[in-house]
Amino acid sequence: MKQGFDDITAKVQKCGRKTVSVSVAQDSAVLEAVREAKKRNIADAILVGDEAKMKEIAASMGMDLSEYEIIHEPDMIQASLKAVKLVHDGRADMYMKGLIDTKDFLKSVLDKEVGLRTGKPLSHVCVFEIPGIDRLLFLTDVAFMTYPSLEDKVNIIKNTIPVCRACGIETPKVAPLAAVEVVNPKMPATVEAAELTKMCEEGQLTGCIVDGPLSLDLAIDAEAAKHKAATNRKIQGDADILLFPDIHAGNLVYKAIVHMVKVKNGCILTGTKVPVILTSRSDSFETKVNSIALAAVVAEEMKKNAQE
Repeated sequence: MKQGFDDITAKVQKCGRKTVSVSVAQDSAVLEAVREAKKRNIADAILVGDEAKMKEIAASMGMDLSEYEIIHEPDMIQASLKAVKLVHDGRADMYMKGLIDTKDFLKSVLDKEVGLRTGKPLSHVCVFEIPGIDRLLFLTDVAFMTYPSLEDKVNIIKNTIPVCRACGIETPKVAPLAAVEVVNPKMPATVEAAELTKMCEEGQLTGCIVDGPLSLDLAIDAEAAKHKAATNRKIQGDADILLFPDIHAGNLVYKAIVHMVKVKNGCILTGTKVPVILTSRSDSFETKVNSIALAAVVAEEMKKNAQE
């Protein structure tokens, strides 16, 4: 049965009510997404930023701000610190970027006093519902880590496994991608992919199945796997996590899918104490709402793991 964002939203309804803290919330696209998330019973929100500007934007779009807690702070840097502190102190379950530069937003995430550091490297995961594919695909990293080392790739996988579990995939299949599906010493991505596979086989990397190097067609297309006689592979067109060799490959695939195919997707930053919603201004309204829903189920998974 096909998995999609409807399933993620259904899971949200079974979680305790979540709250998102929004940094510099005077942004029409973000306020629109927050309103829809509340309407769909996905999450409440605490809005931190310039209250007068928020009210002006809300009035222009017919949004009733009386339903939300607002913390007035016109200074963007201070607003981001106050917003992240709400999450740090447990008053909110996830953290969302508003009208603030990504660089300054990330500074608040990494703030030593009130931020969301865990000691792990941060990485980005995008979850796609794509027509013709019967499951969710988890693309990583397409936006944050530029040239991940072997150690970075281990951490990316570890960061992504809880996201998969939150979406109902207990033991995700990880495809470290390359241009070819055989090891070539002149192609470092294939060597590292094979090393990741070995680490998984030897129990150094747990909670998943890793099979690489894999070309993209072998990772996602069962027919391609048959045509290439890849019957000895652990992944035969049924990968859950697509692990990219670098940000160029990941970002190009991400944008090709978003701009050429009618898809649903949501993105979060992982490796933090709670999920961080770091969407782009070019992301659609639906992507922002989906990202809040994704963050909500991941927050619930992280809470459950912390109690075990």
